[in-house]
Amino acid sequence: MIIRKAEYICSAVRPDQYPTDGWPEIALAGRSNVGKSSLINKFLGRRNLARTGNTPGKTQTLNFYTINDQWFWVDLPGYGYAKASKVDRERWRRMMQTYFSRKKNLKAVVQLVDMRHAPSADDQTMHQWLLNLGLPVLVTATKADKIAKGQWRKQLQHIAQTLNLADWQVILPFSAVTGEGVQDLHQAIEEILHLEV
Repeated sequence: MIIRKAEYICSAVRPDQYPTDGWPEIALAGRSNVGKSSLINKFLGRRNLARTGNTPGKTQTLNFYTINDQWFWVDLPGYGYAKASKVDRERWRRMMQTYFSRKKNLKAVVQLVDMRHAPSADDQTMHQWLLNLGLPVLVTATKADKIAKGQWRKQLQHIAQTLNLADWQVILPFSAVTGEGVQDLHQAIEEILHLEV
């Protein structure tokens, strides 16, 4: 996949604020500190298109990015942010539930988990929720550069076991620092979109 054009389009909290282009969408889900913005920037070959920060929980809206005037990346609010109030967490849950329920254009969800740790209870809940909705889920393990490559298999097997995945090899290792997994993610998304477009 060659990224010729990538633009931030809008942030939305309600369906009437979603883009109306009708293009396919790939959503990005993950815990607040798992590196969603870094993945978007690395995937697109842009430095600061998605804003990164040291403060978890920064994404509190659905952020839409157009790619090549053909499809949307949709960055979802990070879940599992401990300092978020119950009211905020419930608001984010309802926002995502509404988005997922209107999934006509949603082709898949890339769920990010931290490769260094077993998936959290929130990761497991989100994964099961997506499966129950019948959405294809591509599990991507971020921060691969933080672990020796010799330990990857063990970590990925542990993630697969925790999420009840049949094969650890379906998990995509990714590093926004080294670029590990960028081409594989390009190819996976290209295949998903090619099947639908």
